[in-house]
Amino acid sequence: MNKGRRNNSVRVEVPSIRLTRARAKSLGEPVHHNLKRVASDENQLPKDIAAARPQQKKRAALKDVTNDVKDNLKPSFQAGKLQKKGIAEKVGGKAPLSIYQDDESVQSFVALGLEDNGVYRSNEVTDQREDHAVNFTLVSESSNKHARIHGPEKKEGSNDQKVVDLDFNYKDPLMCSQYAPIIYTNLRAKELDWRPLFNYMEVIQKDISPNMRRILVDWLVEVSEEYMLVPDTLYLTIDLIDRYLSRNSIERKDLQLLGVTCMLIAMKFEEMNALRVEDFCSITADSYTKEEVLEMEIEVLNLLCFRLSVPTTKTFLRRFIQAAQMLYKVPSVELEFLANYLAELSLAEYGFLKFLPSRIAASAVFLARWTLNQIDHPWNPTLEHYTGYKTSDLKVTVIALQGLQLNIDGETLEAISHKYNQEKFKCVSSLSSTRPVESLF
Repeated sequence: MNKGRRNNSVRVEVPSIRLTRARAKSLGEPVHHNLKRVASDENQLPKDIAAARPQQKKRAALKDVTNDVKDNLKPSFQAGKLQKKGIAEKVGGKAPLSIYQDDESVQSFVALGLEDNGVYRSNEVTDQREDHAVNFTLVSESSNKHARIHGPEKKEGSNDQKVVDLDFNYKDPLMCSQYAPIIYTNLRAKELDWRPLFNYMEVIQKDISPNMRRILVDWLVEVSEEYMLVPDTLYLTIDLIDRYLSRNSIERKDLQLLGVTCMLIAMKFEEMNALRVEDFCSITADSYTKEEVLEMEIEVLNLLCFRLSVPTTKTFLRRFIQAAQMLYKVPSVELEFLANYLAELSLAEYGFLKFLPSRIAASAVFLARWTLNQIDHPWNPTLEHYTGYKTSDLKVTVIALQGLQLNIDGETLEAISHKYNQEKFKCVSSLSSTRPVESLF
């Protein structure tokens, strides 16, 4: 910068700890919109602040998902070995983690009854759009009513049954009560656009398999937990990966590069403080250079036309959990954690790409309520009204989710279940229903 040039910019001090929106609100400080773009390079910080910052932990690298070694443990599968020292040490052993590698894209879902022959129907997208138009009954009439601030009311549903009014709190501007129905109506329409192909492994990819994708997602879940990223970052990361793979073939040696690059993009979009490019290189044990990550970032953004604002399963899950909590006198934290656990299990499964994010979110709430309470039916007019799905619409997805919850195929990896087996999440990954969910349909 020239010395004679006047500098009118406001200097933003970077805090020594991670500044979240909640922490900023509690301190009574405004959250600067440009804070999320402040680099975390310690060379750019004052020495006293840089010295006070906690040192970030280094993640174990996902070194290889390409080794194919035959194993007799499962006749119809090929075994692949994954070198993940950090994960092995956390679960109490130092041996490398062995992962079965399935070259058939939907083999595990045939056992769950999702497809008769393991091949996706070519008209599935058309069916989804038609079903979506028929089943979506969300009403936005509450945005035109007068303010109601005394508590939730009952209003008439489509079947003359009472529905709890979720958007009753017009007094709190943070609830966006007047606009919430319209917002989610638009999100339901938008989730049909820019969807990843549900069969890109068969029609686009030649060198990677669904199990390689599963290993990558499992590793990204652990990275997001280690660096305490917001859930939206993880969901957007997986969405970017799938949309890229739906449009461009990739070699297996570059799959992890795509994963960390998509997480870098998602962090810039969702987080207040994103990691540096060098940090992501370090996460991969310097398997990729800074130039390679930046080159992949440009390629991903150009291929996706910078379409980053997309509704994910997490987007709808917040709304649907809120609707489910209205049915309790005291909010159930177990319900929230369990629904989030089931939704994250679906991230690692390639076969769930055929379902809309809103349908997965509704199914996660359905199965979570059934797991916690097997006396009452988990679905009711309130949930049907705000999700737009009837019980019959969720049958296939709920059965598939229960298969992941019970780990029927024995293929579920460790990161997600280990994450939700912590006390802060009430150990919900250890919960399961004693009665089969099929009896509800």
